[in-house]
Amino acid sequence: MAMGKYSRVDGRRSSNYCSTIAIVVFVGVCLVGVWMMMSSSIVPIQNSDLVSDDTAHEVQKKIDDNDSTQFDDSSGNFPLDAAKGESNTDNSQDESDTDNSQGGSNIDAQDNQTLPDKGSENTVEENQEATIKESSKDRTENEEEPKIHREQNSGDGEQNAGDGELNAETGETKTEGGETNEAEQGGSEESTDENKSDSNEDEKKSDTNENSVDIALENKADSQNEEEKVEQNQEENVERNQEDNSEQSAGEEHIEIQAKDQASNEVFPAGAQSEILNESNTGNGAWSTQMVESKNEKESLESTISKPNGYGWKLCNVTAGPDYIPCLDNVQAIRRLPSTKHYEHRERHCPDEAPTCLVPLPGGYKRPVQWPTSREKIWFNNVPHPKLAVVKGHQNWVKVTGEYLTFPGGGTQFTHGALHYIDYIEKTLPDIAWGKQSRVILDVGCGVASFGGYIFERDVLAMSFAPKDEHEAQVQFALERGIPAISAVMGTTRLPFPSRVFDIVHCARCRVPWHIEGGKLLLELNRVLRPGGYFVWSATPVYRKVPEDVGIWNAMSELTKKICWDLVAKSKDSLNGIGAAIFRKPTSNECYEKRLQNEPPLCEESDNADAAWNIPLQACMHKVPVLTSERGSRWPEQWPLRVEKAPYWLKSSQVGVYGKDAPEDFTSDYEHWKTVVSSSYLKGMGIKWSSVRNVMDMKAVYGGFAAALKDLKVWVMNVVPINSPDTLPIIFERGLFGIYHDWCESFSTYPRSYDLVHADHLFSDLKKRCELTAVIAEVDRILRPEGMLIVRDNVETVSEVESMAKSLQWEVRLTYSKDKEGLLCVKKTFWRPTETQTIKSAIA
Repeated sequence: MAMGKYSRVDGRRSSNYCSTIAIVVFVGVCLVGVWMMMSSSIVPIQNSDLVSDDTAHEVQKKIDDNDSTQFDDSSGNFPLDAAKGESNTDNSQDESDTDNSQGGSNIDAQDNQTLPDKGSENTVEENQEATIKESSKDRTENEEEPKIHREQNSGDGEQNAGDGELNAETGETKTEGGETNEAEQGGSEESTDENKSDSNEDEKKSDTNENSVDIALENKADSQNEEEKVEQNQEENVERNQEDNSEQSAGEEHIEIQAKDQASNEVFPAGAQSEILNESNTGNGAWSTQMVESKNEKESLESTISKPNGYGWKLCNVTAGPDYIPCLDNVQAIRRLPSTKHYEHRERHCPDEAPTCLVPLPGGYKRPVQWPTSREKIWFNNVPHPKLAVVKGHQNWVKVTGEYLTFPGGGTQFTHGALHYIDYIEKTLPDIAWGKQSRVILDVGCGVASFGGYIFERDVLAMSFAPKDEHEAQVQFALERGIPAISAVMGTTRLPFPSRVFDIVHCARCRVPWHIEGGKLLLELNRVLRPGGYFVWSATPVYRKVPEDVGIWNAMSELTKKICWDLVAKSKDSLNGIGAAIFRKPTSNECYEKRLQNEPPLCEESDNADAAWNIPLQACMHKVPVLTSERGSRWPEQWPLRVEKAPYWLKSSQVGVYGKDAPEDFTSDYEHWKTVVSSSYLKGMGIKWSSVRNVMDMKAVYGGFAAALKDLKVWVMNVVPINSPDTLPIIFERGLFGIYHDWCESFSTYPRSYDLVHADHLFSDLKKRCELTAVIAEVDRILRPEGMLIVRDNVETVSEVESMAKSLQWEVRLTYSKDKEGLLCVKKTFWRPTETQTIKSAIA
């Protein structure tokens, strides 16, 4: 025995004293035996916990298998054969988790079982040394796990931290989860050397007090190890609980974690889950622990992450700064204009090459306030423009209130609130029937768009627009509030809308000179107004009697008669002290034919009223359709029936966009998007829809995507590209709205306008005409930080967009592919590059 050495050195000890030492040693050995028996009894308890975890995995997998159709399209575009390999992935993960969590405990149990065989020759220090070596071995086996998972995936971070703490406690050395394997191994070797050194020094020690101290330390170490085993199991249970809690709290942020959130009553499909784990290596979530990948793949991933600026992204150095709109802030083009008499300087003047730089964020930018609270207040730092609050503060437009900009709900014409004004209009003319007969409105000169923000409560959509002018950021205020709006002006070209689509055109004190130059601007409203639709004009000429206003009213009265508009109502609101005149567009050509003079003239038969992209304004009128099969010959179905029913003027003889006859094509498209939205977009994307308000469909076709979202408190800007079939009239007919646009140019909106952007088979087409990098830079410009981009396209294009998204440090939430078709969902982050690029055309 080791104690014999100490007794032989001390020749002065009595035999009784030696007997006492022998008894103490015997008692210590007995305590070691008891400790081993207790330690071995702990292992089954730990294993039972792991069995319950495995059972939970099996239950989750069964649920996933039962809900594997989330990403199936109605037409079968995305079959879920991608579920293959899901069971292998899950099993490998379970085995990996079991090995990692059991490794330290099993090793301890094996060491403890060998202690009785070795008897007195094995000290406690030697047992600890063996345990440390086995723990180091486990760490070495796990060393090839990709670094990106440890650094980025929250699930891995917690798992590895737990493993490190487990092994370190066994060796009585505390190891942080973030340390590298080499450092852990080095620490283990140092601990082993120290133990050996201590053992040799103990053999040389001869002092009686030291001998007693060593015996006491052995007994204390026994009790500490026993307590640590119990604490270890408790800590592992706490870690599991913490992981479960973190998974639930992060359900809104990560698609994998959302799948485990029982409160959602939905699970993530097995096939899509498999695709996420295999393809979206940068994603965070509950399934982040995967099979060990090769060293080459690890280096490739680390290279991708370490070079986020692989596409050479730079910040735009422009005079407009965070508010840069490339086609409206082309200073060089504006300076070359021969005249600004017709607001040419407020129209679109796109640079020769679309910029590929990124617009900076304003200082102190925060995630926008959610709807409907955003209608009343927004963060000042998100739109730091107090000028309008100073100029229009007395008119109840907008006010600066601490760190917020607040909107009392008023305006120049409705200082006592927009809702009262909206009810006043309907009381003046009940036939307007907000939300039933009248659904889609064009709000001209909208200001901060309070009218459009509050009329949403009446099931009405208002397309609000105003120029980017001295009324600083009025449209930006509207968009930040969650109200539909675009930056536009009635100048020299037609508005980017088809003819005969708006149920009502509204103008509250808009200072547009409708009556000048032959009524050219009012005739543009006549073009976009539906036959039988109304023009609501609540401007000062309607109710004031000063000479200037009286003159304008007389001129407007004469002009409206010439274009055959009937004045159907005129009244005054005593509360707000304003008045409104309501005109109605004719439903037949009878009035036009009875005019004594052809002023304004009727447009030529060859003039296409639906041509609207960069078409000069003309002072002429288009005839009203007379055939019952023509669009505009009768009023659409009332809302909400009109959103689901194919327009009456779609003919079976027409071939739809997807090859079927037009009515069937329309119905199939609607059913398709209802299935896609309900089974995947609302459940499987990890999108927090309560945070989504402003939505854009970059290629809308029939507007099926927007129609499928009609029950949510969102609005969708349906964009029909100029090189796509002209289906925008169909979108308006079903009670939705949209706009024409060329995506090789910038959109007429402020940066950070939309919460979600959707692109269905658009980018593969755009690559044929313009640089895709510039298009993605434009998407980055209009998308808010933490906003989502959903892309459906061929696999090659989806892969290209995903690479760009990663280079922008966006978070890849989902990738899915089948039969050469792909689906991608990414989330924009707050990342901005540090280098800048000067856009000379935008420098004042």
